[in-house]
Amino acid sequence: MKIAIDAMGGDNAPEAVVRGSIQARDEYNLSIILSGKEIEIKRILEKNTSNFNNIELMDAADIITNDDKPVLAIRRKKDSSMVKALYAVKEGRADALVSAGSTGALLSGGTLIIGRISGIERPAIGSLIPNMSGGFCLLIDSGANVDSKPEFLYDFAIMGDIYLKRAMNIISPKIALANIGTEKSKGDKLTLDTYKLLENSNLPLNFIGNIEARDILKGNADIVICDGFTGNMILKTMEGTVHELMKGLKEEIMSSMRSKVGGALIKPALKNFKSKFDYSEHGGAPLLGVKAPVIKAHGSSDAKAIKNAIRQAKTCYESNVNELIEESLTRR
Repeated sequence: MKIAIDAMGGDNAPEAVVRGSIQARDEYNLSIILSGKEIEIKRILEKNTSNFNNIELMDAADIITNDDKPVLAIRRKKDSSMVKALYAVKEGRADALVSAGSTGALLSGGTLIIGRISGIERPAIGSLIPNMSGGFCLLIDSGANVDSKPEFLYDFAIMGDIYLKRAMNIISPKIALANIGTEKSKGDKLTLDTYKLLENSNLPLNFIGNIEARDILKGNADIVICDGFTGNMILKTMEGTVHELMKGLKEEIMSSMRSKVGGALIKPALKNFKSKFDYSEHGGAPLLGVKAPVIKAHGSSDAKAIKNAIRQAKTCYESNVNELIEESLTRR
């Protein structure tokens, strides 16, 4: 198996991306294509490993940034690390792709270059959100589609169900619809119509009804379905809340000698609590609905997060997630 890596994408690229790729190659027995500025990548490789087996370099002079307009960047920056990695997958030179670069550009590139799965009108981003039980839920869509139709959300449920069954080994994922109340009658036209589609599906979907955002962290659902605008708001709110909570606790603990002593006593518990919400354990969010595995790693990914994102890409490819999604859509 060979996985293409956008070596220049992300806040810590290319250093963290290259180191994470080396770790993934060694741990998961993979071949890697590193797409980016060859001179920089070689320097980092030489500093971190003496074994260059199963690592291929693909020189790319340009970089797509978060300031670029996604579709224009994909069409005009043909010599960028992301576009070259996308074409490596499209042309069969790589089996999957990992990037910590621009989400919008990766979504556009996945759709325009790799292409959508037959029957999928809108691919979606599925973000893994840790919960208080030590598990996680798949939030889909978490930012790809601001405007959605009930049929899109129904497709998201199908894709999420297959992804968790095959890639995460969850036998019967509990699927919930994000809403402003748990009652069946609550919500706008989008959620009311989506509820009907999920409730009356002829596929074996374990739909448990509506869920409020405050209950997501309790672990009541394995998959939460919503439009991309709502999903991104949920995701960013949770990320910001956890970050500020941990920051505030640290400031309070360091505010006096008494609190410092108490902080030392509860340090192991705080460390364990923080680890529950460590995005680097999951690595990234799959772009579901395109013809090959594409994983969007967090923009601030370190080497560990990149390694785990590559692991996700490997699992998606080996478990035939994309092929199973296409098969399920023909049975709707």
